Amino acid sequence: MTITFFLANQIPGDPVEIMLGPTPAQEQVEAIRAKYGLDRPAHERFIAYLSGVATGDLGTSIYYDRPVLEMILLRLPVTMLLMLSAFAFAVVTAIPLGVISAKRRNEPADHISRFVSLIGVSTPSFWIGLVLIIVFAFHLGWFPARGLVLPWANPVDVRGAATRVEVLRQSAHHLFLPMIALGTLQMAQITRIERSSMVDSLQGEYVKLARAYGVPESTIVRKHAFQVAQLPVITIVGLGLSTALGGAVLTETVFEIQGMGRLIITAINNQDYELIMGTTFMFGVAYVVGVIITDIAYAYLDPRVTYGDD
Repeated sequence: MTITFFLANQIPGDPVEIMLGPTPAQEQVEAIRAKYGLDRPAHERFIAYLSGVATGDLGTSIYYDRPVLEMILLRLPVTMLLMLSAFAFAVVTAIPLGVISAKRRNEPADHISRFVSLIGVSTPSFWIGLVLIIVFAFHLGWFPARGLVLPWANPVDVRGAATRVEVLRQSAHHLFLPMIALGTLQMAQITRIERSSMVDSLQGEYVKLARAYGVPESTIVRKHAFQVAQLPVITIVGLGLSTALGGAVLTETVFEIQGMGRLIITAINNQDYELIMGTTFMFGVAYVVGVIITDIAYAYLDPRVTYGDD
């Protein structure tokens, strides 16, 4: 918060000039500066901001003239929907690919899986989004290129939707392309880690012992190797959920989705100091929560991991 506050205040330009134009009346400038505390030194504003955060007040947005917390609570569910759907796609596709690749090591299926992973890791999410829009929205017309219908929206507010089922259908239709764009990188990373972890697990002594006892290979993979191999995968998924916020910024910009990504871009473009601080703060909170969930998942998957005193 400290670094973000003082860096944001070093951005060239004046938020009041952005709001009122290049030749505003002096009375208007002074009134707005006094309203948002911009007439005070930076260190005083920072102390006042910390005091407000301690009481749950993240300040008031200069650009929107609304409480920052209200803006975040309005946009955060949109970004969470995009991120969770992207990771659902990533996990559902990556884990089977990784397991198959490990079971058929150095076979054609393994080479194809590694090639797909390499392409996914090397390709930016915004470029994937643009290609998806050009192919599937512009040329084929299968999916919309912009916007997002929220699944919890009222059918009355959604064009062409008379029932909840139709709202859900339109939401999935709008969500498909941004989900693929944001989830491809995570899918590639999880596939690589899953393959590597499964290869190590399948070479373990407990797997060799199970094979010596004649346990079927499918049982070995499912009961003996798979669960142990998921610890590194949980690390990638848990931390990736937090760091994917950066990818969501670009994805929301490409698809014109009004989420946290678009919110922070708007805040930076308009030098909205309070909104920059609030969105950055929420990104930090999301990262910490992701780490905590990852640690809890360790103990759930592997009984050897404990956080007690023993």
